[in-house]
Amino acid sequence: MAILQLQIDGMHCGSCVRRVTQAAQSVPGTTAEEVRVGAARLQADDSKTDEILAAIADAGFRATVVR
Repeated sequence: MAILQLQIDGMHCGSCVRRVTQAAQSVPGTTAEEVRVGAARLQADDSKTDEILAAIADAGFRATVVR
């Protein structure tokens, strides 16, 4: 498991935070350590990065990995 830091565009409220959290955690083996407006820190297998980004995009947000 690795820590994945994301910048997330389009978030502006608590509802957005909830939607991103649920989207990220819908990917098996992913745990949301911290999700706040504009950013997220997740614990996940590195091989799941594309799947996580796609789940967040399906929820209506654009996420990019911050290293």
